[in-house]
Amino acid sequence: MQPFVLESPALRLEVPGPADVEAIVEACQDPVLQRFTTVPAPYSRDDALTFLDRIVGRGWATGREATWGLRGPGSSLLLGVVSVRLGMRDVGFWTTRVARGRGLMTEAVRLVADWALGEADLGQLHWEGYVGNDASAAVARRAGFTYTGVGPGMHPGRDGGRPLCWKARLRAGDDRLPKQGWPDLSGTPREFPSTDDVDDRAPRPRDGRPRPEDS
Repeated sequence: MQPFVLESPALRLEVPGPADVEAIVEACQDPVLQRFTTVPAPYSRDDALTFLDRIVGRGWATGREATWGLRGPGSSLLLGVVSVRLGMRDVGFWTTRVARGRGLMTEAVRLVADWALGEADLGQLHWEGYVGNDASAAVARRAGFTYTGVGPGMHPGRDGGRPLCWKARLRAGDDRLPKQGWPDLSGTPREFPSTDDVDDRAPRPRDGRPRPEDS
């Protein structure tokens, strides 16, 4: 599958590359991002290069996973990453500190969902995130996902166990409006100052194993 760009007046989604290594490394130092994902800790330049090669490059080449870097219009600064795994029909994402609280990831997820449920004809998308990851859940809720419950994650955490995760689904015929039934995300998040802070997709660990929040 050839990489392509998705964009709206608010943002541009294009494939991250070598010029984004330092931004990825900096973003993955965030202790909150590390708590809610399984990125290596500490996170190194080699980890970022592995992510770009194994996940981004091979994902597009094989048609297994489509990954985009989030940027503002006319800007080269990486503000986050969003991707969808076509086989498992799941979406995930993370946002840098400087981009949080602006609704950019919600818009990015909507763009990706429109493509995945339209041109890619996936039928439905899944999301899951650790219980307590209010920000990632808030993005999924605002993008129109329907909360389906809580249960063990589909993929192992760093310790090999299955972490408890919130789960949600977006079908092709669903509107993109927030749905009722989500856990209470209206209060001040426990770990971060805004509900667009920490999302659920980050580069894999060094060995490329799936992360527990990959759905």
